[in-house]
Amino acid sequence: MSSGETRPVRKRLSREDRRRQLIAVAWQMVREEGTDALSLGRLSELAGVTKPVVYDHFETRNGLLVALYEEYDARQTAMLEVVLADCPVDLEARAAVIAAAYVDCVMTQGREIPGVSAALAGSPELEALKRGYEDPFLDRCRQALAPFAPGGDIGLAGLRLLVGAAEALSQAAASGEVEPGQAKAELSAGIVAMVRRQG
Repeated sequence: MSSGETRPVRKRLSREDRRRQLIAVAWQMVREEGTDALSLGRLSELAGVTKPVVYDHFETRNGLLVALYEEYDARQTAMLEVVLADCPVDLEARAAVIAAAYVDCVMTQGREIPGVSAALAGSPELEALKRGYEDPFLDRCRQALAPFAPGGDIGLAGLRLLVGAAEALSQAAASGEVEPGQAKAELSAGIVAMVRRQG
């Protein structure tokens, strides 16, 4: 390079921007190669950064899996808040928007989230952490649906039924086994029936 030329200045990403970039690359990696291929070393290669940068953000593979699940959970929670804010105050409408938000969120992650969820379920500590992220979602559903329950509240068994059916139907839609609209309709009907049984 001659003395008159200047080198291009590489802009260094902020810590938060770098984390977002790494998470985006990790999602792409899971989508293209599967969860089993996910490693911090491989992530550093694909993201074009050194291993210490990746380790500084996630420390372990489990830390990366937790970060992916957190990002997915935050998106799901945000989608639910938006649709509930604009929803008519009746049981069928609330059940429909909860069902649609859940299915749509899983559809945005396609086949990636089942692998991440399965990897999180691999150890008791991570499974407990995953359940901890589900609790605020279940609480929000309880708040939205409890006014329509005959007994004025939704029990834990009903909420677990909701999330189990939501997960199964969403995965069926993401894999192409059922149409997304059918998954939403079945889930919505199941939520309505569950709420009406809460005495």
